Amino acid sequence: MRSHYCGEPGLDQVDETVELCGWVNRRRDHGGVIFIDLRDRTGLVQVVYDPDVEDVFATAEKVRTEYVLRVKGRVRRRPEGTVNPEISTGEIEVLGKELEILNAARTPPFVLDDDDVSEELRLRYRYIDLRRPEMLERMQLRSHVTRLLREYLDNNGFMDMETPMLTKATPEGARDYLVPSRTHAGKFFALPQSPQLFKQLLMMSGMDRYYQIVRCFRDEDLRADRQPEFTQLDVEMSFMNEEQIMQHMEDMIRGVFKGALDVDLPDPFPRMTWAEAMDRFGSDRPDLRCPLELKDVADLMRDVDFKVFSGPASDPAGRVAALRVPQGCKLSRKEIDDYTKYVGIYGARGLAYIKVNEWTAKGREGLQSPILKFLPDEAVNGIMERTGAEDGDLVFFGADKATVVNEALGALRVKLGEDLGLMEGEWRPLWVVDFPMFEWDGKDKRWTSLHHPFTAPREEDLELLDSDPGKCLSRAYDMVLNGTEVGGGSMRIHRTQVQSKVLELLGIGEQEAEDKFGFLLNALEYGCPPHGGLAFGLDRLVMLMAGASSIRDVMAFPKTQTAACPLTEAPSEVSPAQLRELSIRLRLPQKEEAS
Repeated sequence: MRSHYCGEPGLDQVDETVELCGWVNRRRDHGGVIFIDLRDRTGLVQVVYDPDVEDVFATAEKVRTEYVLRVKGRVRRRPEGTVNPEISTGEIEVLGKELEILNAARTPPFVLDDDDVSEELRLRYRYIDLRRPEMLERMQLRSHVTRLLREYLDNNGFMDMETPMLTKATPEGARDYLVPSRTHAGKFFALPQSPQLFKQLLMMSGMDRYYQIVRCFRDEDLRADRQPEFTQLDVEMSFMNEEQIMQHMEDMIRGVFKGALDVDLPDPFPRMTWAEAMDRFGSDRPDLRCPLELKDVADLMRDVDFKVFSGPASDPAGRVAALRVPQGCKLSRKEIDDYTKYVGIYGARGLAYIKVNEWTAKGREGLQSPILKFLPDEAVNGIMERTGAEDGDLVFFGADKATVVNEALGALRVKLGEDLGLMEGEWRPLWVVDFPMFEWDGKDKRWTSLHHPFTAPREEDLELLDSDPGKCLSRAYDMVLNGTEVGGGSMRIHRTQVQSKVLELLGIGEQEAEDKFGFLLNALEYGCPPHGGLAFGLDRLVMLMAGASSIRDVMAFPKTQTAACPLTEAPSEVSPAQLRELSIRLRLPQKEEAS
């Protein structure tokens, strides 16, 4: 129906006849001459209709925004002074000779160039929202990124293989979406949280380089970077160690950024241990664009007569840390109060601070803080020296359980970096390695996996599985970009006895292990190669590359924060007949009666 896309005609096509199809972006009537900006996914082109051809002009008068048209006309240069450098076709226009309205359209519920539209309305009319240039560019970027990922993997001997969508429920850290079986009454499939076990089985099958761009499902509380269904690039390799796997993935991501954004990422990516990341930044996914760092000051606070500090400083599970803010004395009391409220989101009960007004000249007298009266000179001197505080700086403190301090100050350092314009560089990738194998769940009094139960421990730490699991480090590695984990992976356990021992440590008994993972444990006994892999969150990666604030903005049809779809009104009720066929009876939660 067309000879060109709307964004294609240029000076090379002057005096040629072209046929175009698209949507009306805008229609203007200027003194008897009608201008129509015709739009498709490649761009805009201006079509001009003169009243000379009466029947065609009459049709053009009926056209409204978002009508679907087919036009035929001659390409000509735009008159002098009317060139539009903002669009690819800005030097030409099409003199319309024929016009066909393929479909009329109702007035859209919002204007496409209006940025102040509620997300609920955008999602309800997503097919219109996707026509917006910003959304179109994001979808094109996503397509380009996916193509570059496939090209790298295809060119390096990886096989694109599918794994089942209907599988068995396994504990991987989030609730499963369950699918009732009609043919096996009372039993359920689960939608996969990841293809983890199947890709390991493929390694045991001899498919030594596997990848899949796969849909995954997790029934968990949502955030800006989470959705109930999401897409990941899943990769697994045999007969490689972690260094070789990380090198492959690093090369791939460098190629994607170069091909899609013309950005040169560093070669190689820097490395940092989990312990160092937590100590310096309070996070295992630190944003290296922010130069602010945490300094541990627990040893300086153990003997102070102030339990807010001395308590956590003496607690093995506690932490007292300081965060220096260059020229932070400029912060007003209201701004400090706002930051105190901010860290409260992460469980912090307060935010102590010291303003360093004239430390160099006046020593302790040049400091300003409500907590100074509790701190002896030795502690104050130690804090100033360790943080490197200078005149005009401000030092924030966190004192609580280490998890609370790390989350609160870790988030605060990034917020301060953004608010105060301290961020350095555009892209800062990082590998975080040497994660702990386990973490202790104080509530349930048991060990849990920091990654998942199939992550291999370091060979030199195998004996710690029996003697001190808390000190055992894993062969895991996460790729972090600008404070966001874009990919996580590990070497996998490939020996039955090690896998059984890890499951035992996690409180999974022999019978439970057989029920849930019997097929994997059995497969390990039939010749399993050393293998490892990694999964990239494709939505997160594209979100970062597009400069979007939510993964919903780089997904064609996302769900809302409540895991609902305004467009299709899913989830929805089903008929009693369908429920009977699945042997299901609903038991809805009781509504509390008003007192």
